[in-house]
Amino acid sequence: MKGVRVSVAAAVKKQVQELGGGFMFSREAKEFARSTGVDGFFGPYVRGRGGVLGDVDADVVTAAFGFFPAHSIRKAWESVPMPAAKAADGYAAACQDFGRRKLADFDQAERLAQLLEVVVAAADPAGLPLFAGWRALPLPADAPARVAQLAHVLRELRGGLHLLAVRTSGLTPLQAVLVSGSPFNNGPNQARWYGWPEPFEEITPTIQDRWQRAEALTDTLIAPAFAVLDEAAGAELTALLTTAHTTVFTR
Repeated sequence: MKGVRVSVAAAVKKQVQELGGGFMFSREAKEFARSTGVDGFFGPYVRGRGGVLGDVDADVVTAAFGFFPAHSIRKAWESVPMPAAKAADGYAAACQDFGRRKLADFDQAERLAQLLEVVVAAADPAGLPLFAGWRALPLPADAPARVAQLAHVLRELRGGLHLLAVRTSGLTPLQAVLVSGSPFNNGPNQARWYGWPEPFEEITPTIQDRWQRAEALTDTLIAPAFAVLDEAAGAELTALLTTAHTTVFTR
């Protein structure tokens, strides 16, 4: 059964990553950014996503985000005067509205939300401050919005566990970025966007191997959250997340 659980976690990681983070580049997120009074993407993103941590020093946000240089986080965090809790609520509202718009015609949203909520509730938050903070926010009543928010919460779970796995595997955060990049950028371009200084080191086979081990460890670490589902429910979650992902990114 352990192998089945790990396979579900691995099978949905792309859907979780992209569905859970898609709202960050949406018209709803841009409207949230305008509400902060700060131009650009990065400041509102950091304040909105990190707002669940409270009005803390920027180093706390750097520690939780993990893959960004401290100077970039500090500049972004301190650029937005909005209180942290208000920023978190506004960012959550943007996520919810994105779900309402993109999943309005997804007739299985209620069932997907039920399955996602079960997995999210089963996860251990130890060492995962962003996940814990986002899980603590109230969920909306309507299923499309709930799916979007729960997908983001699950994304924070995987992201936090991946950070732990990266450090355990002997990688620096920058090395992990240089290897993995993002859905929109290769590694070096993503590192530049984050604000890491150049020149960047060469990614050797040893570093590549460590990253592969970190990725596999992430699948293992997140598997207990999926263990609450039996085999049939795991297969159903995989199918519904895949359909929701397709729905969101083809509209």
